[in-house]
Amino acid sequence: MQAYSGRLICLTTRHNKQRALGLPFQRGLGAELQLCEQDTDRLGTFSGEIPRLSDAEATCRTKALMGMQRTGLILGLASEASFGPHPAMPLLAVGQELLIFLDQERDLCVLEQRLDWRTNYSQHELAADQEPDRWLSQVGFPSHAVIARPAAPIPELLFKGLRSRLALNEAIEQCRAVDPEGRVWLETDMRAHCNPTRMRSIRRLGLSLVRRLRTPCPACGSPGWGLINTKSGLPCSACRTPTELTLAELWGCPSCGARREQPRRDGLLQADPGQCPWCNP
Repeated sequence: MQAYSGRLICLTTRHNKQRALGLPFQRGLGAELQLCEQDTDRLGTFSGEIPRLSDAEATCRTKALMGMQRTGLILGLASEASFGPHPAMPLLAVGQELLIFLDQERDLCVLEQRLDWRTNYSQHELAADQEPDRWLSQVGFPSHAVIARPAAPIPELLFKGLRSRLALNEAIEQCRAVDPEGRVWLETDMRAHCNPTRMRSIRRLGLSLVRRLRTPCPACGSPGWGLINTKSGLPCSACRTPTELTLAELWGCPSCGARREQPRRDGLLQADPGQCPWCNP
């Protein structure tokens, strides 16, 4: 029997994330999610009008605790994300998704995260005489909502969740009317309920977390055994120089701290010379 079969888990969200997480937790753990809608925007917003004061992990934990305190449940779940350019490839946008599970009975905190390349995160400055059609097509509008504001910062004028061309055109017109040069700042709305691509990413992360919660630690038996880090240094097949590719995986337990280094799950033993700093500097 699974550790959380038949249990209620509080999910703190105001952006319908239960649509992505409900089924994985029900089928994978036999657990039900109880939705707790809290004003999580006060912890920070993607659009920046409320800055996030803590890092993503601390914010995610705070969200989970908010719902647990509200509902009285001892099991909690929350997600958080950040988006921006890839640290090694600035022209490529990536999303860092986090999902945290808290079990106060076991004093357990399991954090699952992934760097997701499948994101439509994008920003675009629209000139006074420019139409947004090309950019809108690139970001998946109208199935994916967008945000509009004047290019000159005017905090009180911000249009979120734009999903129709009529609403977008009206927002652009209002933004151009107050911007000194008629420019408009457009960006993708990264809130989960406005972004199907992100919702799919949250579902994939939920499946990964469920797998961890189904896996007991080989040392203490606590749920949550799984991948916690990777070790780089996969050798080049031509010259044996260590590369930045993953050589091994570090698996661990969030409860007792047990650690075990394991080979890559895909069995790859050598890197292509194209990934080698010596063969392909």
